[in-house]
Amino acid sequence: MKTSFLTLATLLLGPLTAIHAADAAKPKPNLLIIYADDLGYGDVQCYNPERGKIPTPHIDKLAAQGMRFTDGHTSSAVCSPSRYAILTGRYHWRTRLQAGVVGVFGEPGIAADRMTIGTLAKQNGYRTAAIGKWHLGWDWPITKEQRSLLQVSKNAGKDDESKPKGEPAVATEKQLEFWKSVFSKPIPGGPTSRGFDSYFGTDIPNWPPYCFIENDRTLGIPSEFLGASDLGNNRASRQGPALKDWKLENILPTLGDRAAAFISDAVKRPEPFLLYLPLTAPHTPLAPVEEWKGKSGLNTYADFVMQTDATIGRVLEALEKSGAADNTLVLFSADNGCAPYIGISDLEKMGHFPSGPLRGFKGDAWEGGHRVPFIVRWPGHVKAGSVCAQLLQQSDLMATFAEVLGTQLPANVAEDSVSLLPLLKGGDQPVRENAVSTSVNGVPAVRSGSWKYIPGPGSGGWGKGGDQSQPVQLYNLADDLGETKNLAAAMPEKVTEMKALLEKLITEGRSTPGAAQKNDVEVKRYPTKPAKAF
Repeated sequence: MKTSFLTLATLLLGPLTAIHAADAAKPKPNLLIIYADDLGYGDVQCYNPERGKIPTPHIDKLAAQGMRFTDGHTSSAVCSPSRYAILTGRYHWRTRLQAGVVGVFGEPGIAADRMTIGTLAKQNGYRTAAIGKWHLGWDWPITKEQRSLLQVSKNAGKDDESKPKGEPAVATEKQLEFWKSVFSKPIPGGPTSRGFDSYFGTDIPNWPPYCFIENDRTLGIPSEFLGASDLGNNRASRQGPALKDWKLENILPTLGDRAAAFISDAVKRPEPFLLYLPLTAPHTPLAPVEEWKGKSGLNTYADFVMQTDATIGRVLEALEKSGAADNTLVLFSADNGCAPYIGISDLEKMGHFPSGPLRGFKGDAWEGGHRVPFIVRWPGHVKAGSVCAQLLQQSDLMATFAEVLGTQLPANVAEDSVSLLPLLKGGDQPVRENAVSTSVNGVPAVRSGSWKYIPGPGSGGWGKGGDQSQPVQLYNLADDLGETKNLAAAMPEKVTEMKALLEKLITEGRSTPGAAQKNDVEVKRYPTKPAKAF
């Protein structure tokens, strides 16, 4: 009798044991995050089919193979703060980075003890890499007093008696000696100290130093000032040390080649990989290679968007050829909306609207500043060709990856991150009820369901327009996506409710369930006089 019972139990439990063993044997998915720079919601064809004129076949194909989110947001309408949030799962405005971006040769924006998606992946046996634009600061071995040695003399190229008027700036012997000293040393505080095994990129492509950085060292020693022909006109925006014959056009192709090479090598290794690929494009410098010049028939920015799309295609092709595509979760998004200074009015006259149906652009608290393309492809898990209209924040990556990996996050980690896994599996219930994004000047845009509250007049950034006499704004995006009807005066109770929500999110130090946490610094309250735009 006892033998019969054991036999029966074995027959019944055997299949379950086999299923659990099979689940345990499943390899962890590779994680690939492709992060475009200054790409507008309407710059991607599948997001703007009627008023988008720039072909983006590779991004569109990725969307057709996965899930396209239509209400995805960055933490900020500018660069560095958004990068902080996507890497840490925490709003940037809880730190000193409440307005603007990390400055030239700025200090690290991510605290040394703060967990990132790289840290999370490494703790779970992943090989991690960052390739592209960092723009979150380093511990540069430069004092404030030495900064003048990185700049052009006030007289250089003007009426300096030592050279004819208009001649390019030439570094002095003292400057060259200093540059050799600085750029021959390790640079602490960068990606390899924030969760990534390796790094390759230009840090900030339109700012010095004009060279590639690998791990914690520059590749070569800058020995001249960047040429005058590369300054202004939506190319480089600041003068500074450069490698001899540095070519802005080479940056994007090199990043694509490096990413493809990393993937090809990573699949030969036993551990899964996480690749964070923050591209430098289509942000300035607008420097398409010859092959893409004039291809769009619109302007240089549109040409560069097409080249960016082709670079993404190159990386995805490398993933496909590696044989790892079926076990790779690919996420594509952008750090903020399209920049207003790349010829938007001319593009709109030709029928291309970089923000699609949204109001505003990069820098603004309006939707065009921080609602961005957000696409996830994960074969066997995410339904191909699906579309999700639920609210999400890029800070949600940390909690999503944690759930994918079956890992519990500590209470003081990813305070503003919720898992998107229910949505990726096809669910259509909200995973978050609220979200906060800010303008370049720090003015928050607070979401609660379809309601949006901006505690300030106008765009809060660089955008023009808006009734400056009304100190706050309230919109219902469910029927006013273009933010044309300010309901604040007509609905004071709703304004009070939204203001209280923002205060709660600030004072609790988190927007997710759990023990209250401390913000790094005192969080500025609005409405107030906006900070000066950088």
